[in-house]
Amino acid sequence: MSARGSVASLARRCLATTARPVVRGDFSEITAGDLETFTSILGDPKHVVTDADDLLPFNRDWMNKYEGKSRLALRPKTTEEVSRIMRHCSERNLAVVPQGGNTGLVGGSVPVFDEVVVSMARMDEIRSIDPLAGVMVCQAGCILQHLDETLAREGLMMPLDLGAKGSCHIGGNISTNAGGIRYLRYGSLHGSVLGLEVVLASGEILDVLKPLRKDTTGYDLKQLFIGAEGTLGLVTAAAIHCPPRPKAKNATFLSCDSFPRVLETFRRAKADLGEILSAFEFLDKESLDLATRTFADVKNPLEGSSDGFYVLIETSGSDEAHDAEKLQSFLESSLEAGAITNGAVAQDVTQFRAFWRVREGVPEALNTHGAMYKYDLSVPQAQMYDLVEETRDRVGGMAYTVGYGHLGDGNLHLNCVADAYSDELSSRIEPFVYERTAELGGSVSAEHGLGQMKASCIGYTKSDSAVEMMKLVKRTFDPKGILNPYKVLPSSN
Repeated sequence: MSARGSVASLARRCLATTARPVVRGDFSEITAGDLETFTSILGDPKHVVTDADDLLPFNRDWMNKYEGKSRLALRPKTTEEVSRIMRHCSERNLAVVPQGGNTGLVGGSVPVFDEVVVSMARMDEIRSIDPLAGVMVCQAGCILQHLDETLAREGLMMPLDLGAKGSCHIGGNISTNAGGIRYLRYGSLHGSVLGLEVVLASGEILDVLKPLRKDTTGYDLKQLFIGAEGTLGLVTAAAIHCPPRPKAKNATFLSCDSFPRVLETFRRAKADLGEILSAFEFLDKESLDLATRTFADVKNPLEGSSDGFYVLIETSGSDEAHDAEKLQSFLESSLEAGAITNGAVAQDVTQFRAFWRVREGVPEALNTHGAMYKYDLSVPQAQMYDLVEETRDRVGGMAYTVGYGHLGDGNLHLNCVADAYSDELSSRIEPFVYERTAELGGSVSAEHGLGQMKASCIGYTKSDSAVEMMKLVKRTFDPKGILNPYKVLPSSN
């Protein structure tokens, strides 16, 4: 058996999770005394949500794929309130689910049973912005788009950009180590997050919030909570390094006749555009066709093109003339070498937004179908589209299969949509997608996290010894297992 275990055994674990829900842990149930305590902590009964109708948004994800049975949602305003909540939950052995904007795709912020939901929505204060250092300190409930708009007034920007930016919370972004389209230029949140304030399962407040770019004093504890999906602690505030806002931005939409040509275009873009390359997105013809069919405001910038692949490149820099010259040189050499067959450069802000509207329209169009099998994978770039073609062959006419994603960092979004879910279609897709990803040396989750969807599939990517070490870390920080149970790690129930 390999270090990750046999593919067959991993498949059985994943399918068992899909076919049979996990068993509720040995946690306490909410009592009238608990409600009195929480009301006393929050100071206002309206922040102690118990009405069934009012609890629906806390119990369901936005895709209506996951639904919990929580009978209580709490809406704290301060870190001290979160600390007191967790202290009581620890004493009473009450399971807790931290929740931000609830925009996740793997059920990580949705209760499985009757866990207490701790919503960060009211924790939306920007504590400080240092324009010189480029550092912002804010609470976890701040909405990503609002942060970016506020930073714009200081000539700065958030180092990440997501489709859900209008509703996702920065605390949730950090807890899932969200990626997005700026990853190529600015890297992951493991590098951008300088410090964190975290409430542990016991209620203790861990303060590692120093907004310093360099600090080598001991273990870098904040890294444990980035991507932990709330299973080790509740992120309540963060210090984030925010890069200067570019003075010049442009976008170009290109067509390629094959995926190897897409890869060649990426190689050329890295070499020719260098420091101004900020995003490199690809989508197949199936993705483009779906978006243009679904939305009237999504238009193919290369009308009449019938190539199989399209590329959206964004550049950002400080000198518009310099950037335009580099972009033009790149386009001419790529066209001459046959890497691209056609292209269009945005001439103004309207066209810039229209190009990005194409890319953003793809996931929106997918969401209009009755059944959506959505996979977020890291795959070696050279084999990235092989997985799409193999999956398309397996499902045949049972589903419409598309592939798109952040080629610059090897992140593939593989999606199969149909009118309705079926056991036959599900069995065609899973565990095949996970098995092939493992065989290619990839990861079953690139930026969406594991949540409850993939908790038992972590072994496709991580070795048994790595998973055991993660369980040890979990037991150390959360010995009672009350923080976001049934998520991220395989359940022992």
